[in-house]
Amino acid sequence: MARLAFFVGKGGVGKTTVSSAYAVHEAVTSSRKSVILISSDPAHSLGDIFQRKFGDDPTPVPLGRRRRLHVWQVNAEREFRDFLDKHKEEILAIIETGSSIFTRDDIEPLLNTTLPGMAEVSALLAIHDALRSDKYDSVVVDTAPFGHTLRLFEMPEHFLRFLDFLEVAASRDRVLAAHFGGKASRVGTELLSEWQAMGNDVLQAFAREARLILVSTPEKFALNESLRCRDILQSYSPPLVITDVVLNRIVTATKCTACSQRHRAATAARKWLEREFPDARIYSANDSGTPVLGIRDLQAFGDHVFSKKRLQLKAVAPKSKEVTLVRSGWPLLENPLSLVTGKGGVGKTTVSAALAFHTRGAKNRSRVEICSVDPAPSLGDIFLQPIGEEAREVLGDTNLRAREMDSLRLFKNWAAEMKAMLDQSLTSERSQIHVDLWFERELFAKLLDVVPPGVDEVFAVFRIVDLLTDQSKRVVIDMAPTGHALELLRTPERVLAWTRLLLKTLAEHRTLAFVQEVAVKVAELGQRVRELRDTLKDVARARIYTVMLAESLPDRETERLLTQLHQLGLPVGTVFINRVLFLEDVKGCDRCERSRRWQLATLARWKRRSVGTDAFVIRNFPAEIAGKRALLSFTRQLWRLS
Repeated sequence: MARLAFFVGKGGVGKTTVSSAYAVHEAVTSSRKSVILISSDPAHSLGDIFQRKFGDDPTPVPLGRRRRLHVWQVNAEREFRDFLDKHKEEILAIIETGSSIFTRDDIEPLLNTTLPGMAEVSALLAIHDALRSDKYDSVVVDTAPFGHTLRLFEMPEHFLRFLDFLEVAASRDRVLAAHFGGKASRVGTELLSEWQAMGNDVLQAFAREARLILVSTPEKFALNESLRCRDILQSYSPPLVITDVVLNRIVTATKCTACSQRHRAATAARKWLEREFPDARIYSANDSGTPVLGIRDLQAFGDHVFSKKRLQLKAVAPKSKEVTLVRSGWPLLENPLSLVTGKGGVGKTTVSAALAFHTRGAKNRSRVEICSVDPAPSLGDIFLQPIGEEAREVLGDTNLRAREMDSLRLFKNWAAEMKAMLDQSLTSERSQIHVDLWFERELFAKLLDVVPPGVDEVFAVFRIVDLLTDQSKRVVIDMAPTGHALELLRTPERVLAWTRLLLKTLAEHRTLAFVQEVAVKVAELGQRVRELRDTLKDVARARIYTVMLAESLPDRETERLLTQLHQLGLPVGTVFINRVLFLEDVKGCDRCERSRRWQLATLARWKRRSVGTDAFVIRNFPAEIAGKRALLSFTRQLWRLS
């Protein structure tokens, strides 16, 4: 089997750059080695890094004679649909065999709808195919930001639990035959065996053969996330262990105050990583102020990180004039609902907290609540206190509250309520069709034990619906990074489609008491989600803020994000361009001046294409924003890009 390498870490730490450089380095240093680089992030950016267009299939990248590298940006919907189409008939046969209530005609429309969680399922399928294809010696995976990467690592276990559900469904004939005689069918036996082997293969590859490479930067937020990442992975059974750490964006000490401060932070971070990850190989990656773009620079960066060579990049910033900035104040949250979106690591959480904090300070009577729906939340790092599922006051202000959604706990609570309702209802039906309904209860219980892919998006929608019941407060949603934020914003339409199909199906079985109770809950859910959908599209009630950096990769991803938001018919509002270096910040420092030239080119490109969109520039702060004093300083400065 091929060797497997995962690159994991907080959004924005440079996973895509480091994983791409590693894949090129692996392919170049051994002419006999065939390497495939897979992106499991729904917001793919490998094309931006390689400066090439990639299709939906593994694409060869020319590296010279006998050097073999393929890049695969997985089209989640296509891969998932191909997989489902291949096995749909057998799945339907198994479920139809296992249910005395639902028929093939009831279930098939649900399978035909677009489902959340396709990114993780499709990535799992792609990894399995690459490992078993015998075409590649090394499989490198560029993952989504850490919260959603956890879903990928948990997917094999959930997949096996789903198989357990299907096995129970397929056993109904055997149960009835044991009670009443007759012959049991063997529906789905070969399919279940095949899937069992696939799930076990991937679990074994994750636990025993995978190289887990953590990418971090010297910033405290990234380091804190690294610890959370390590602890969660070690809690799995069997545990997953970080084998390597790449400390990215290290700068050399110079006369520049900002660079010297970053150098000291990197030195301290390296010592901290050596202490916290004593068994891991630790690599260093310098930040020269120039982005890593194209195959030549990826090879140079890979040689620098993994062979400790001097970093020499070829990319040169295009010439750009100074941009005009006008001093401005921070916007106030006037709409009941505000959502903050953007690429991982651009400062979404900081801007979300700043908007909430500034609105509370400027409008003393207003009540503001900020909720993170990112599976790897960091509001606690901003407010310097623990934040949980229940809203709690922050910064000593009773009218400024924060919460971090725990979607897994919400799902388990919901599943427990459903099981209790089924137990009560099926008990009352027992005298009529005892065996069938007993078996139905077992089938539903197994299904409710499966944590479905996309549970974050579905329960984030439920949470936002709950928060909007109080119209007197302002609600700020700190979203997950781009790919999964878009999945969340598409989820209300999907949930509405499911509720319509479910109500139609349940109507055929309304004589059963528990079906009547389920139908009432489904109808209530549909109404609430419809209200959220209408709110999201109403410019008077909702506003979407987007955060980006004045850098090449975040700029391109932000352009794609805004295009898709417009296609969804959502009210796109202000764009914040974060961590911009001003002229007086960079004088006398070659590295900072190179960074600023690239920033000016990005700002100029943004101005040319974003006519009609408000854009604000946030000056680069040398220290991370955490606590009341830092937020106060942060919200006293803002400039409009004119």
